[in-house]
Amino acid sequence: MQTHRARVVASLGTTQTLAWASSYYLPAMLVRPIASELGVSQPTVFAAFSVALVVSALVGPHSGRRIDRWGGRPVLMTTSAIFALGLGLLAVATGPVSLFVAWAVLGVAMGSGLYEAAFASLVRLYGHEARGAITGITLIAGFASTVGWPLTAALEHGLGWRGACWTWAALHLLVGLPLNAWLPRAEYTAPAAGETPTDVKSEPAEPPLGVAISLAWVFAVTWFISTAMAAHLPGLLAGTGTAPGVVIAIGMLVGPAQVGGRLLEFGFLRRLHPLYSARVAALMHPVGAMLLLALGGPVAAAFALLHGAGNGILTIAKGTLPLALFGPTGYGHRQGMLMLPARLAQALAPWLFGLLLAVLGTRVLWVSAGLALSALAALMLIRVPSRMQDESTSTTLEEPT
Repeated sequence: MQTHRARVVASLGTTQTLAWASSYYLPAMLVRPIASELGVSQPTVFAAFSVALVVSALVGPHSGRRIDRWGGRPVLMTTSAIFALGLGLLAVATGPVSLFVAWAVLGVAMGSGLYEAAFASLVRLYGHEARGAITGITLIAGFASTVGWPLTAALEHGLGWRGACWTWAALHLLVGLPLNAWLPRAEYTAPAAGETPTDVKSEPAEPPLGVAISLAWVFAVTWFISTAMAAHLPGLLAGTGTAPGVVIAIGMLVGPAQVGGRLLEFGFLRRLHPLYSARVAALMHPVGAMLLLALGGPVAAAFALLHGAGNGILTIAKGTLPLALFGPTGYGHRQGMLMLPARLAQALAPWLFGLLLAVLGTRVLWVSAGLALSALAALMLIRVPSRMQDESTSTTLEEPT
């Protein structure tokens, strides 16, 4: 069983790294050459990327429902082909229309092939015991930017941006598709009237509306902050008086801090109900922001480490919280619905936070800290059912390796 689960985690972790590196982390490296050759502005390229995020939000619930019914294997295999198609369309784009079409197709792939789909695939296979496996794939895919950015830059330097897109498309077909095909088959479950299909033997859990709204708010806020920091952290740190060379070095701390946070979740925090680890993680960004506002550049590294660690834990919480609170029945569709506002907030974040940064300067941290504290307040309003609390403290979930 351990060997079987380790294979699944390694396969999904690898395909998730490929998916994130060739979509979410692609514009940062290719925006300039794409804009220059197609004769459009760089904001136009980012606008096309935002369209992809909106499309992914709309596709997510539908994809989750398919995973609930058929399991992750056929959905993720199809997604590999869609990623390749979208990257191929991007490679042959000749103007703004074809650029937006290519990113819309990539949005379909992102909505059915990033973390939410992988989490739903694991829940479909392992039910309540999926928490360790979810953590495992985020540990691997946490290096997507570390791998993706330099590889995309090297491909663009050697083959041009179109060649880089063709290479990523080929990797989806030659690496991603076979690995997704290697995933275990989940037994097909025909949907009964009014039910969400699943093969997991547990009682259906209809989520209380207030809890679902609170979780949707938490996910939207935390994804907004994460995306805003990813886009504007260098400019934000520069505003504190941090030297340009130091800014780059500090920015590089976020990725390892995210992995460190996930290791903390995998080690100590996994013994607790994920609601508790999410509360701890939601507090990390505000603490770092207050330190940076009070002390400036000298604590910029501490801010990056706190923000990164909190974001790493919250990435796992997005998968484990719905599972722990609502159970595995209908997980995929529910996850897609809960993450829909988050995807929309993610699409809005670079533009809106950029405007706020231009107006407020480093005082924009009051905004991000306030949003993070509102997420913490929403998490505090959610109560852990006594049965779940007892299980979380008395049961150690099986590790993915």
